[in-house]
Amino acid sequence: MQSTIKLDQFLKKVGAVMSGGEAKMLIQEGSVSVNDEVETRRGRQLHEGDRVVIEGEVFVVEGLK
Repeated sequence: MQSTIKLDQFLKKVGAVMSGGEAKMLIQEGSVSVNDEVETRRGRQLHEGDRVVIEGEVFVVEGLK
């Protein structure tokens, strides 16, 4: 039972990126924010209810349990 997911894995899961390399690039260039703060760590652990924004598109972390 998983209660967290890494940021790069989440981006792939929701279809925001096609590959881990694409996720890494977006994250490192500061194009991703988590809960209204720019996040540059692709290994950032996300929790249920976290809000991720990529280039204006909003995703909410759900269904981890």
